Amino acid sequence: MSYGQGGPPWGSGDSGGAPDWAALAEAAEARARKKRWTMIGGAVLATVAVGSAVAWGIVSANGDSEAADKPADRLPGTASIPSAGKTPGPSFAETTVAPPLDPNDFIDSAAKDKAPLSADTLFPGATLTLGGTTYKKGATARTTECASVGTKGLAGVLKKNGCTQVIRATYAKDGAAVTIGVAVFDTKAAAVRAKDQYDFDGAVLSLPGAGVPTFCRTTVCRQTANSVGRYAYFTNGGRTNGTDATPKDTAMYALGDGLQEYAFQQIKRRGEAQASAAATAGQVY
Repeated sequence: MSYGQGGPPWGSGDSGGAPDWAALAEAAEARARKKRWTMIGGAVLATVAVGSAVAWGIVSANGDSEAADKPADRLPGTASIPSAGKTPGPSFAETTVAPPLDPNDFIDSAAKDKAPLSADTLFPGATLTLGGTTYKKGATARTTECASVGTKGLAGVLKKNGCTQVIRATYAKDGAAVTIGVAVFDTKAAAVRAKDQYDFDGAVLSLPGAGVPTFCRTTVCRQTANSVGRYAYFTNGGRTNGTDATPKDTAMYALGDGLQEYAFQQIKRRGEAQASAAATAGQVY
């Protein structure tokens, strides 16, 4: 077969010579390398293109898509871009709130202590529960003749310090009874003096009635004294069977101590209620 001028290229003028296999292999290898580099370069460009699309997509999603496509020289200068930190917030009219009112101010002086005061406000209800024990309330009484409800030295102490009234209430349970007397003065200083001057010579007069027999009139009984604000309060407790009280009468001791604490809390609540009412009435300016 004759290929003519279009025959294979390996005839080097000698139609009977063998092909140059080394040259052919080198040419083939060169073509293969060129093809591989072309493919790798295309893949790198494709990867860069995909990465740029993702990055610009994030920018466009978080900002103005039109601005994201603009060259830097077409964006507004930083001076014309509003700063989030300098955006003025809403303005409110300034108000001044008065400091909390002190409840003690209301119970320390008659000038401020104007809430209703009676046996019912100090000792409400028919019973009183102290330390898990419920006591029956007996008789109650109120008098402006303070000396008449104090025996011996207590009568003189109440009168000398300007007592304006005494409110009494009796509580009893299981043969023990205690009368508490709350003496009211014009000032805290007067109440403190009355409490300090009382040396347990005499006592607040026990108040029987409403199911409680006479007690602590001719027998040994236990007395206590304390004060808060313009109030001094005294207790007198013992047995209702006509015998002397002793330190072993734990029920009577518990009742006497509980009544002292209850009177203290009632008077403190009185101050708190008046301070709250005054604040609600408009102590804001």
